[in-house]
Amino acid sequence: MKLIEAMKQIKDLMRKAEDLRTKIAKYCAYQSPVESPTYPDQKGQVSLWLQSHSDILKEILRLRVAIQRTNLNTTVAIELGGKTVTKSIAEWIHRRRDLAKLEVAAWQQLTNKGLRTGKMKNTQDEIVQITLELCYDPTEKDRNLDMYLSEPSTIDGRLEVINAVTDLLE
Repeated sequence: MKLIEAMKQIKDLMRKAEDLRTKIAKYCAYQSPVESPTYPDQKGQVSLWLQSHSDILKEILRLRVAIQRTNLNTTVAIELGGKTVTKSIAEWIHRRRDLAKLEVAAWQQLTNKGLRTGKMKNTQDEIVQITLELCYDPTEKDRNLDMYLSEPSTIDGRLEVINAVTDLLE
C-alpha cells in the first residue's frame, strides 16, 4: 500500500466510524411497548456496531502508526535555493506546517526601522551627519525571503509525488 492510499483509507474509515456512531446514537434505546425495535435483535445490532467501530479505530491507529514510521524512515531530497536538501518526510512536514513561515517571519524583521539619514544636533548643539547602518545584507534578505516564501509549495509538490510512490512501512 502506498502512503497516499493509507491516507485516503484513513479518511474513508473515519467516515465509516462516524456513520456507525450515528447509528449507535439513533438505535441505542427505544420505548417499549410504544415503539417497536427497528432491528429484530436491536441490542445485538448495537453491540455489533460498537465492535465494528472499535475495529475501525484499531485499523486507523495501525495505519497512522505505519504512516508515521514511513514518514520518519523515508528521506526525500528537495531543491531549495539552488541547493539539494535531504530530510525525512516527517521533517519536511514540520517545515511545511510552520517552520518555513517562522523563517520568513525572522527575515521580515530585517528593516531600516523607519530610520533616515540626514543632519541633526547632538547633545552639545553640534550638527552631525547621520548615516543609516544596516546590520544585514539586503540582497541576502531578498534571496532568503524568496526561498522561504516558496518553500511550502515546493515541499507540497515534492511530497505529493513521494506520497504516491512510497510504500507504507508496516
